[in-house]
Amino acid sequence: MDFDFQDPGAFKLLALVAVLAVVATFGLLARRRALGRFASHPMLVRIAPHVSLFRPAIRAGLATFALLALVLAIADPRWGVRYVEVDRGGGMDVIFAVDVSRSMLAGDATPSRLDRSRSLIEEAVGSMTGDRVGLVDFAGTAAMKSPLTLNYDAFKDALDELTPRSATRGGSMLGDAIRVAADAFGNDEPGGKAIVILTDGEDMGSFPVEAAEAARRDHGVRIYTVGIGDSEDGGRIPVSRDGQPGWLQYENQEVWSKMDPTLLESVAAAGGGVFVPAGTSLIDLGEFFADWITTIDLRDRDEGTARRTIPRFQWFAGIALVLMIVEMLVGERRRRPVESGRMTA
Repeated sequence: MDFDFQDPGAFKLLALVAVLAVVATFGLLARRRALGRFASHPMLVRIAPHVSLFRPAIRAGLATFALLALVLAIADPRWGVRYVEVDRGGGMDVIFAVDVSRSMLAGDATPSRLDRSRSLIEEAVGSMTGDRVGLVDFAGTAAMKSPLTLNYDAFKDALDELTPRSATRGGSMLGDAIRVAADAFGNDEPGGKAIVILTDGEDMGSFPVEAAEAARRDHGVRIYTVGIGDSEDGGRIPVSRDGQPGWLQYENQEVWSKMDPTLLESVAAAGGGVFVPAGTSLIDLGEFFADWITTIDLRDRDEGTARRTIPRFQWFAGIALVLMIVEMLVGERRRRPVESGRMTA
């Protein structure tokens, strides 16, 4: 059975719940000690028959468990799977290829080129309605991180996991990324296929222009390139030496990485697409992507089946609500003493 939490970051709130539980425990112990100093338990029952030593503890326990249930609800637990029919809305298949080489750590496109690429892709995917998306990362090698899917949540999880350390070799092999992405498309479906490359344009002799031409010719795929980074001054590449932050150097000189618009324009032209010079500015890639749809040969509208995990946060939110209501109904004082002088529960 599939089980996961869509927002595991919410578990940080458990630390706050633990602190509140500790404070409540100390308060209950202090209250008990104070009552013990005032009178022994048999005497306390006689002179203060409405005072309960256990009801405050019960209330504190109910409140603690209610908060725990609420944190679980916020974490958005999901289990079980359902399949829904999704209107493909034109049936676009788009594979995003993201450069994860060390140069993408440069901070000229804040906070870094890689983080900016990730944000732009999220904007583009947010504008889609029923289009399949896939993900390739590349540096010294290229690898498929998410095959074409209608499950946008799974795609975003793969996108969040991209790091420069995910590549096994240094440098950037842009041509290899195009070849890996192009091979992921089916040749029997004409039109509606695009590769969107987000990179600073540095390449280690992988023949990306030739790869773009082959993708367009053999697979009917259009290539779009998005240039990330400053093309004039560039940016330095952060590194860590013995735990100390610094800048990448070559022959005792700091390395400045520049975005190469010339290569990216050539790749886009060879692939029948468009070059987007994002540079260091904030662009709306979602809006730009919507404009692409009118320029690409879309396949006929059809329907696809999307796999969705079922949200279950309602169960935990309901449990939290019930526990809080019970906590409010449990008074701290006993309602009435029994005739023998002993208290009711």
